[in-house]
Amino acid sequence: MDEEPVNKKPKKPLTNGFIPKLKDKKVTIRLVSGGQPITGILDRYNPYEIRIQTAKGPILVFKHAIATIESVDEPKGYRPDI
Repeated sequence: MDEEPVNKKPKKPLTNGFIPKLKDKKVTIRLVSGGQPITGILDRYNPYEIRIQTAKGPILVFKHAIATIESVDEPKGYRPDI
């Protein structure tokens, strides 16, 4: 007989405060596998994926494949309120 855990908590979304701040801003994404960086406007996101609007059209990127995300709009050395 399969029993369900008594104190089962609902899963929290994987998105923290970093990605929502970048919505509708120009970003550069570098992937874990290397290759050419992706630059475009962060259009949409969910707990597992990010959609970037590029000059060639939208690109869907899985979050687990992302090595870094860098905002293009903000000057280097800029530190937003954490």
